[in-house]
Amino acid sequence: MRFSQHSRRNFIRNAGMAGLAFTLPSFNIIKTPVLSEEIIGHGKFKYRVHKAWGNLDPSSTPVKNCHEMVLDKKGRLIMVTDETKNNIIVYDRSGKLITTWGNEFPGGHGLTLFDEGGTDVLLICDPQTGRVVKTTTDGKILMELPHPAKIGAYGEKDAWLPTETAVAPNGDIYVADGYGSQYILQFNAKGEYIRKFGGPGSGDDQFSTAHGVCIDRRDPKNITLICTSRGHNAFKRFTLDGKYLSTLFLPGAFVCRAVIDGENLYAGVCWSRLRYLEQTNNSGFVTILDGNDKVISNPGGTAPEYRNGELQLMVQAQPIFNHCHDVCIDGDKNIYVCQWNAGKTYPIKLERI
Repeated sequence: MRFSQHSRRNFIRNAGMAGLAFTLPSFNIIKTPVLSEEIIGHGKFKYRVHKAWGNLDPSSTPVKNCHEMVLDKKGRLIMVTDETKNNIIVYDRSGKLITTWGNEFPGGHGLTLFDEGGTDVLLICDPQTGRVVKTTTDGKILMELPHPAKIGAYGEKDAWLPTETAVAPNGDIYVADGYGSQYILQFNAKGEYIRKFGGPGSGDDQFSTAHGVCIDRRDPKNITLICTSRGHNAFKRFTLDGKYLSTLFLPGAFVCRAVIDGENLYAGVCWSRLRYLEQTNNSGFVTILDGNDKVISNPGGTAPEYRNGELQLMVQAQPIFNHCHDVCIDGDKNIYVCQWNAGKTYPIKLERI
């Protein structure tokens, strides 16, 4: 279910005002510490929390921020961190360390896995160095995308801080410049520039922190892009050639990238609007949507509520998470949660029950 342009624009314009027509459930919530293995979530999407699932020895395998995680064909969980002692950490599903590699990504942030001729391949984004690199799953560099200023897509002074990638069925690569100039850039499989779209602003086809990009293949006859506009608490849908289609408004939720598994869309929520509708530190949760774009569960957050077809404000309800940066879904529908700015903690597992 999508919001009208009027409702969406009013919220964005008045986000700092107290006079909005949203309930503020968080103001009446008494938060209590959540123990490991407590159950969270709503409806049919409930989970047992395993906070220590990914814990490793920080003296030998440290992390700073656990930015993103993917699941490969071998069932291994591959995670990127901005710790250059081991940029990539590979887990088995029990949380045991398999291997590590990489020390050249001081801002290691985006991690995308895709199938290239039957082989798993990775794309890594580093906004600190401006690099977007294609590698094998064991770290061999296969290709690096050019800097936009060197191919005429950006001016020399335009910021380029890429945060995320997605790969279309034809091999085209989409790069979200989420911390830079707020564009989505499209390249072909050879790394040749095609176009850019978006840019900063409050227009429907513009972004406020274009943090992520995702290929939505759920309708094979209508494959689209889901682009994050985190500051707008929204996902924005585009065609594969960059034409704006619609906005999915998620009031209160500063969402990161969309992750699609089956008919459902999952996302980490980095912050919510806990106080005076402002972005509040340590207020993250996970949100889950069905195939009709309706929120059906918010593990760690308030239960989703719709009034007259409009989704009400969603906020953190339980202090399980700090800042949820990404989620990864395994074959048993368990969720692995990576966090930014969480005291160098390792990923948390949410076991589906």
